[in-house]
Amino acid sequence: MYEPIRTKSVHTPADHADDFPHRTREEELDIQLAGHLAALLAVTDELGLGEAGDRIAGQVARLRGAPPARHAGLTNAPAPALHRRAHALAGRALVVAASRADTAVAILSAERMDAHAAADEAAEAAPSRLVGAL
Repeated sequence: MYEPIRTKSVHTPADHADDFPHRTREEELDIQLAGHLAALLAVTDELGLGEAGDRIAGQVARLRGAPPARHAGLTNAPAPALHRRAHALAGRALVVAASRADTAVAILSAERMDAHAAADEAAEAAPSRLVGAL
C-alpha cells in the first residue's frame, strides 16, 4: 500500500564521516581561550599596558604554539570604555580557563579583571572638568 522511501534519510550516517579531521573538546577550548586572550591583548595594547600585554601574549603563544600578531589598531575609544571591554574579555577568558582547568590563564584573567575594574572605578570617581570652568 505504501511506496518505499527511495532516498537516504537525513538521519543516516554519512558514508565517509571519517574523511575530515575532528577536534577534541580540549582542542576546541584551547582555540576558544586563545581567541579570547588575543582579543584581550588587542585592548590591552590599545590601553598601552605593555607588561600586562606581554604576559597575555605569552599565554596566547603557549596555546597557539606561535606568538600572536601585535599591532596598534587604535579604535580611539575612551579609556573607561576600553577598560570595560577588557574586563568583559578577561571574564570570558576566565570562564573558559576554568572549564579547561588552566590555572595560569585563570589567575592572569582574574588579575586583569581586577585591574580593569579598579581603573574603571577610578575613572568614574575622578571629577569631570568642564571646558572653561574654574
